[in-house]
Formats: sequence, structure tokens, C-alpha cells
Amino acid sequence: MAITHAFLPVLLGDEMNAYGMARAFYESYGVKPLAVNHTNMAKIQQSDLLTFREIPRLNIEERFVVALQAIAEEFADKKLLLLACDEFYVKKIVQHKEELAELFIIPYVDAPLANQLLTRESMYELSAKFGFQYPAMHVCTVNDYEEFEIPFEYPVVIKPMNMTKYATCIFPGKKKVYIAYNTEEKDAIFQAIYKESAYRDDLMVQQYIPGEDANMRVVNTYVGQDGQAKLLAIGNPILEEHSPDGIGRYVAIMTIYDRDLMNQVKVFLEEIQFQGFATFDMKYDERDGQYKLLSIELHNELSNYYVTASGYNLMQYVADDFIRGSKLQLTYVQNKHLWTIVPNGVLFKYVQNEQLVIEAKSLIRQGLATDSIFNYKDMNARRWLNITLDNLSFYRKYKKYFNNKGLSNS
Repeated sequence: MAITHAFLPVLLGDEMNAYGMARAFYESYGVKPLAVNHTNMAKIQQSDLLTFREIPRLNIEERFVVALQAIAEEFADKKLLLLACDEFYVKKIVQHKEELAELFIIPYVDAPLANQLLTRESMYELSAKFGFQYPAMHVCTVNDYEEFEIPFEYPVVIKPMNMTKYATCIFPGKKKVYIAYNTEEKDAIFQAIYKESAYRDDLMVQQYIPGEDANMRVVNTYVGQDGQAKLLAIGNPILEEHSPDGIGRYVAIMTIYDRDLMNQVKVFLEEIQFQGFATFDMKYDERDGQYKLLSIELHNELSNYYVTASGYNLMQYVADDFIRGSKLQLTYVQNKHLWTIVPNGVLFKYVQNEQLVIEAKSLIRQGLATDSIFNYKDMNARRWLNITLDNLSFYRKYKKYFNNKGLSNS
């Protein structure tokens, strides 16, 4: 007899992130979330841990609420927990929170605070009041890019600020994030984006922080609906992607414990009256010994499964809080664990810090390592073939694109 559940997680957006979140829900409750997107998500359709549904034009303003209302009617007998798997759908949910809250449980802050955190300039201004440091940045527009002069030293990071629109653009040499080491490179990047593509939104130009991938830190948090932090975890990304379309994406993370950094994040979130998930991306600046805040996201990124793998199921926190009304205690994650989505051969070859390679091998031998995508408990022939081909592609991509300059700062 099929198991029925009183609640159903509805996951919107990015497919690989949706898989990790669905896996966490299934492992904790045995529930199979509904993963929804406006495009086909071929990589997760073979999974037995979720139900996938493509809703064409879900990303279009006039379709968004209507489509979700139809889902709510279809599952009227369940408590529906609505979660975004990327920034685009966070913004859509927050924008329509008032009307959606009549049908779904919405674990997000209201629009004013959400928009303040999701806008780089205002986020930096707010976080600076709580002692966070950040690299100098400037916003460049299609109207001023030809006259724009960098107000700080090279190298600089150049990144589109509207990644949703940028994703639809096709042009030679396209990358997710660019590094310019001088004025000529900066001008060439601007020309490629604004003259050879349809992208017309703003670009972020930010001072580059030198250092390898392992200088990055990611802080994952959950703050309860009572406004108190319930979970704080820190991951040390030891390897990132370096291919043009994936640069900056974490592919291997090792948990670390830093009580001072955790408490700084805790105080900040509680003081601004936050609730729900928050992901802080930072980079350690060896020049002054300080962590520099790069971004704050209100969704869990693909790498969030490192927290669940270390023994603290992130999805259980939101469900126990909003569905079950459980009293949650504050937890600082201290368990050592390795999370990865690349083959060990790639990991051991391209992690630059030899000590981290030794530590990673030790965790693997101890059984304290998890690949959130290559899940042996969710494997059929078709899914195994697709994942194996993806894993093999990592060898080709790293051989072609990896360099030892440390291009993190995205």
C-alpha cells in the first residue's frame, strides 16, 4: 500500500539543487517532493525520490500564480511547502507572497527585506553595520560601459547581475563570470556582452580577491519563524568548477568549525528579523586576514547537501518548524564530512592544497564522504548511465579549463 503524507514540498527551479533538496526530504520523511520548472529537467526525471513536472511559461509573470494555484487545487488535501531552488524563483515567490500564502506555506521574509538582501549594494550596506567586510564594487550599465573606468585596482570580476536574462543569451566566448586583468580585457568583455549579445541589464564589477578555491567559505543557516537561528554550518569549498558555464560552482566541500564566524552570521540574521534559509558566500583575503562577504542567497544552492550529509538534514529543519511546529534548538555543525559531485580522480588531481587532499582521502576511507548526485539508493540503468557520462565529462572539462590562478570570487 502506498504511503501517504500530510504535506508535500513543492520545489521550483534549478534541477540539480532540486534533486539534493528532494533527497533530503525523502531521507527524513519518505515524502517525494514535486519538482517544478518552466523547462525540461532531464537529469532528474529518472529519480524515484521526486515527481517532476514541466510547466511551460511558469517563469512568465501572468502564468506564475495561476500555475501554482492549479497545483494547490490538485493537492488540496495536503499542506504545501513552497521552496525555491534558485534566486529567480525566490524573487517570484517573495513578490507574490501575500496571495500565495493563502495556498502554500511560505518560509521566506517579506519583499522589502528580501530585496534588500538580494541587491548587492543594499546588502553590503546593511551587512557592513554588523562588521562584515566586502570587496569594492561598482555597477556598470549599458548606457555608461564605454566610458566606465575601474575605480580600484585590477584584476576585477565582471558578472551579469540578471543571470536569468543572461542565461538566454548566446555569443562567442560567453562565460558565467569573467576576470579582467587590465583595461583592454575589461573593454573586450564589455564589448562582447553588450554588443554581441542581447543582454542589456547591469553588470557587477568587483575587485578580485586573490587565492585558490580553498580560500572560499560558505555559511548555511536556518532561522526559525520565531526569528531565532536554529542551524549554523560552514563549508570550506576545496574545489570549484572552472568551465565557462559553471565557473564558481562548488563541486567539493569539507565542513569546518568556526564559532566566531557562525556567531557573526547568527547575530546579523536575528537582528534584521530574518527567517528561513540563508547562504553566505565569502572568501578569505590573505592580504589582510579577513573574510570578505561576496553574496547572500535566500535559497539553498546545489552544495547545501553538505550540511545534510554531515548529519543535520536542512530540509528537516524547515519542515519541523513550519509543518510540525517543533521546538528547534540551536545547533552549530561540528561534524567533519566531505561532500562532492566530482569523481575522486578529479578531486585528488585538481585540489591545490596537498593537506586538503590528504584530509579528503582520509574522510573517504572513513566513510565520511557523500556524492549527493550519485545516490546508490536512487539508481536505475538510465539514471546510472546519465550520471556516469556526467562524471566522465568532469575529467574533460578540468583538463581543458582548469588553471591554478584561483578564479574564485563569484
